[in-house]
Order: sequence, then structure tokens, then C-alpha cells
Amino acid sequence: MKEEEKYNLILADDHILLRDALATLISGFDHFNVLATASNGRELVDCFAKGCRPQLAILDLNMPEMDGYETSRWLQANHPEVRIIILTMYDSEIALIRLLQVGVRGFLKKDVHPGELKNALLSVAENGYYYSHNATGKLASFFQKNHISQTSIEKALLNDKEVEFLKLASTDLTYKEIAQRLKLTPRAIDGYRDSLFEKLEVKSRVGLAIFAVRTGIVTF
Repeated sequence: MKEEEKYNLILADDHILLRDALATLISGFDHFNVLATASNGRELVDCFAKGCRPQLAILDLNMPEMDGYETSRWLQANHPEVRIIILTMYDSEIALIRLLQVGVRGFLKKDVHPGELKNALLSVAENGYYYSHNATGKLASFFQKNHISQTSIEKALLNDKEVEFLKLASTDLTYKEIAQRLKLTPRAIDGYRDSLFEKLEVKSRVGLAIFAVRTGIVTF
């Protein structure tokens, strides 16, 4: 790029102190301009509706009103030209693969060094992707022949309804209340539960919740 040109980006994170600190830090990098900030995915969508057109998006994975996964999926469907970087404290293999499926170009832990953040932004902007050594190692390990299994693949390919059920099953809602939320019959909810018990190799609702937390589907 020309020296005077800058890459525009949008930053979405529900923690205002972290969001403002990141925006200030990134604005100080050569070649980058923070075009807008948002506290959740819904606000990010509103920014695009108002004409905001960044080249990069940095998203927190855990946000209310459209989390990083849901926001990435929206961007992939509506603005595939925007390159996405996810900020997260959760880097399990399954969480990473789910995010790759919705177009994420890079992953960064929230405790990343400013120098690595700058390198990651440049890499995504100029080369199209950035994966830390840790994330690359986890993905490589996942796909090694000796470690991969049909069950592992199925876990990574949970559909949206299964993910939504997992989120609700990790709350104190009863199965009947979950059925009402999802507009399904109690029998259908029993089917989701039993299918996930088998697919995820767990035996209880607590097991479902533990899986959801370990993979970053649910955070507290």
C-alpha cells in the first residue's frame, strides 16, 4: 500500500475500557485507522447500515446481542470482503474450527502483546490471514491422522440449532422452557438432548454445559 494510505477497521467489544484502550493503541499504529467501535454485534450491523465500510473487523468472541461467532457469520454473508480477527480467551480446537467456518481470518488471545497485535493486523490486511503459533499448533494437531476421528469432526460441525440449544441448556431454564424459547415441542428438545449426548459423548446436562464452556460456546 502507499505510505499515506491507511486500513480502516471496526472494533467490537462489550468491555468499554478494553475497547477504548485497543482503539487508542491501534490508532497509534502506522497504516491503521479505527473507523468505528461497537459494544456488540448488533451495533456493528447498525454501523454498516449507516454506511460504515471497514476493511478489517476485530471482534470479541463473547458479546451480548450477537457474539463474535454470530457477527462473523453475518459479515461473511453480507460483507465477505471484510477480513475478521477474533479476540478470545478460548482457543480450543473446536472453537477455532467453528470460527474458521464463518470466515474468520485470524485469532488473538486477549492478553496479546501490542507488537503481535500490530503484526497480526498487517498480516490479515496484506496477506489475508494470521494464526498465532498456538492456534496453528492446535489446528495441526486436530487434523493429524492419528488424532482425528469422525466424532471430533462432528463436534466441530455442530449446527446453529444445536449451538443455540447448548447455550440454553447451560442456563437454569427447564427443558420445557427451552422448548418454548426455541418454539419446539418438548419431544423435539428431548431429541436434541439425546443426539448431543451421543455426539459429544456426555451423559448429563452438566456434561453438555462443561463442553459448551470448554469450547467457548458459553462464557461466564
